[in-house]
Amino acid sequence: MGMEGTVVVTSVGSTDSGSVATVQRQALPLVSSSGISEEGVRPQLDYELVLDCVHCGLCTASCPTYVETGHEADSPRGRIYLMRQVLDGVLPLDADVERHLDLCLNCRACETACPSGVQYGRILEPFRLAMAERAPGRQVRTLSRWQRWLLFHVFPYRGRNRWVLAPARLLQWTGLDGLLERLGLLRLLPRSLRTMREMLPPLEPHYGSLPEVLEAEGRRRARVALFLGCVADALYPQTNYATARVLQANGCEVWIPPAQTCCGALHYHAAEEAAAQELAAINCQAFGAMEDGRLSEVDAIITNAAGCGAQLKDYGHLMQNTPYAEAAARFQNKVRDVHEFLAELGLVPPRYPLPLRATYHDACHLRHAQQIARAPRAVLEQIPHLELVPLPESELCCGAAGSYNLTQPEMAARLGDRKAERIRSTGAQAVFTGNVGCLMQITRHLRSQRSRLWVAHPMDALWAAYSGDYPAAVSELLADARR
Repeated sequence: MGMEGTVVVTSVGSTDSGSVATVQRQALPLVSSSGISEEGVRPQLDYELVLDCVHCGLCTASCPTYVETGHEADSPRGRIYLMRQVLDGVLPLDADVERHLDLCLNCRACETACPSGVQYGRILEPFRLAMAERAPGRQVRTLSRWQRWLLFHVFPYRGRNRWVLAPARLLQWTGLDGLLERLGLLRLLPRSLRTMREMLPPLEPHYGSLPEVLEAEGRRRARVALFLGCVADALYPQTNYATARVLQANGCEVWIPPAQTCCGALHYHAAEEAAAQELAAINCQAFGAMEDGRLSEVDAIITNAAGCGAQLKDYGHLMQNTPYAEAAARFQNKVRDVHEFLAELGLVPPRYPLPLRATYHDACHLRHAQQIARAPRAVLEQIPHLELVPLPESELCCGAAGSYNLTQPEMAARLGDRKAERIRSTGAQAVFTGNVGCLMQITRHLRSQRSRLWVAHPMDALWAAYSGDYPAAVSELLADARR
């Protein structure tokens, strides 16, 4: 229910309901608890976060959209200036402001570059929620009904993903996919379906199901819980299998909670906060994060996907005003990226050589959201005969950014082509990255440039070095090198 009148808030503090009051610099229409006023929806955030930005501009060189457009309003500094003017009542939150905010990938590279510690994600998040409250579904309005159904009703569920991908997997395995493309018949598909098909990587056989508990090899050094994810498990099942086996090889007992579900990132980044909270609550229960739950028995919750890891590590914030707040905090404190965990544990040296020239791309939600850069490289450097070479602009987003390559296809394509060109410039035979979206985006754009590289997760490389079982792509590269 709306309220009439005006109010001036002059300090930051908690309200009776536990939410943070919004600091305004002038009298504004009084906002109800829902955030809706007679002038529309106002973002609810701590104004001090905006004041942290001193507009030095050191973030601009790290911002993918600014690097591509050169437009100040498409830089972190410019967007913060726009958001501050909206909060000050100088600018309306209109279509022009929304356009610049929507173009942001939320890669958070600006946070890594910022000397003032600006929490850009914490500023942008309330604006996206406010825009979604005013126009529900606006974040995915450019998607077809089919794409929206996939995004919210298929992608978050491992089983549904496998069923939906079954025809595509069959077409790839039989070679019919390539035949249909050569005959031009794929052009008969709706554009949205052609786009989804172009994004698919080569699909490996699924491992089926893993036991709930996998025993450690040799002396047990740790007990961990493995987070499988949703889309990643269907598109790259070999990576989850490799991760579990690598953990075992490093003396870890691996618990795989059967009731776990999607981390909620897809919903959260589409401003569907309530749905994201529901998924987080399911995971808190599945991993035993309630008081005296099974979570107390594990040393870490392991994830191999950068986007999932960033979301899981933010459960405390996501669930702060819910009955699951304490459980979410316990859950969050246990989450470790697999590279981070193995580097802390001390990697058991791999046995088998992988004689390839390779490079590594920093997934944004690993490098910037989780501030993990050295650990993946340290893990890869321990693989015998693997030559790891630097990647120019490694920290710059590839354009995947969750569902960004669906909602902002033009900018995503520009960034994907840019990333593929930088990878090719290294002369590498393989490129590694720690996120499913990056793997798909890089594979797609290297394929469009007719480059034959092995695009894989570091855990795929590490398991090959432990087992000596090389994927077909690696065997082909090694055979080519011997000719």
